[in-house]
Amino acid sequence: MFWSILGSALLIFFLRLTDVSMGTVRTMMIMRGQRKWAALIGFVEVTIWVLAISQVIQNLDSIWNIFGYSGGFATGTLLGMAIENRLALGYSTISVISMSQGLKLAEEARSAGFGATMVEGTGKSGPVYLINIVVQRKQVAQVMELVNSIDATAFVTVEEPKTVRRGYRRIAK
Repeated sequence: MFWSILGSALLIFFLRLTDVSMGTVRTMMIMRGQRKWAALIGFVEVTIWVLAISQVIQNLDSIWNIFGYSGGFATGTLLGMAIENRLALGYSTISVISMSQGLKLAEEARSAGFGATMVEGTGKSGPVYLINIVVQRKQVAQVMELVNSIDATAFVTVEEPKTVRRGYRRIAK
């Protein structure tokens, strides 16, 4: 009896772990315009969810099934975020504002194979350089290392554009 209850709760846990993590990735696919992948993932996700919820409803008297369902949801959320972060789909725009090293930053970024657009401007404390670099999300850490090695005091923002068209972009290896 105990093994049957435990087995049912674990089955529900792993079903929810799978479908919720797929749901998180599906949401990211939708945000990045990957409609076909989002639809395919959604189909599998809901099929798994139906199996999980049917197990819970058939055995509502078991608190372990409810814990398995809830625990799978929470863990699936974390796993989905980790998977999406690991896939690092899409692009990031890195904006760097440097008070003194803008020219060097732009040159080094270009030497490293990244497209870099530099504009001179005026900040609160005087002249600044604004460097914009669009990269694949997988390349953000590499660009941040470059920026930090040249100007550790630079102001940096990283954003994720929904769409990127044209321009120069280095393909990640």
